[in-house]
Amino acid sequence: MPWYVGRRDEVVVPSVIGKPEKEAVRILASAGLTPMKGDILNDPRYPVGTVTSQNPFEGKFVRQNRRVYLTLSGGEPYVTVPNLRGRTLRDAKFQLERVGLLLGQVVYEGSDEFPENTIISQSVSPRQSIKRGKYVAVVVSRGRLSEKIAVPDLINKSLLEATDILSVLGLKIGKVTFQSLPDVLPNTIVDQYPRAGVMIRLYGTVDLFVAQETTKQDEGEEN
Repeated sequence: MPWYVGRRDEVVVPSVIGKPEKEAVRILASAGLTPMKGDILNDPRYPVGTVTSQNPFEGKFVRQNRRVYLTLSGGEPYVTVPNLRGRTLRDAKFQLERVGLLLGQVVYEGSDEFPENTIISQSVSPRQSIKRGKYVAVVVSRGRLSEKIAVPDLINKSLLEATDILSVLGLKIGKVTFQSLPDVLPNTIVDQYPRAGVMIRLYGTVDLFVAQETTKQDEGEEN
């Protein structure tokens, strides 16, 4: 059915929403209308350069050569990443959400420069433009590296318990040596280095000696 109708010199406006600009111009021109480029607005629903709205609307009867104004998509909106260094985690989350970004992965590290629970670094540099809704990961200070802490007593604890205890104190498991001890429950700590009470640097390591399950072969060798 032709766009021209038998009512004087009027034509019906076709829909060009969702069409690329060039295609929209061609459709409107072939319908006897004059396409006019209007605003460019960010719109995540449509690719860059496609028509998001038109005026007059689809289906309206207008005179030939009537101007049809097109609003084009600028794509997803971009925002400027704020500087999060030195901020608390709560403040950083607020600053990100204020511009339409989200807090991503949080990693804790020791730092002599930044106070405990403040942000050391971020995955996206400040003042960089990124798409709205993206995640920004951060590294948060766990306190001064130069601080020292007493090694806890881990003997007779399970390997899992020892891992949790060291993690809470800001220490790490170092070398783990398994020993066949038939009279000790498997995965039980039987010795450690450094000894309990020794002062070591925060985030230092503690070597563990752990009982392992005795195999039939081991039992045969003992007999």
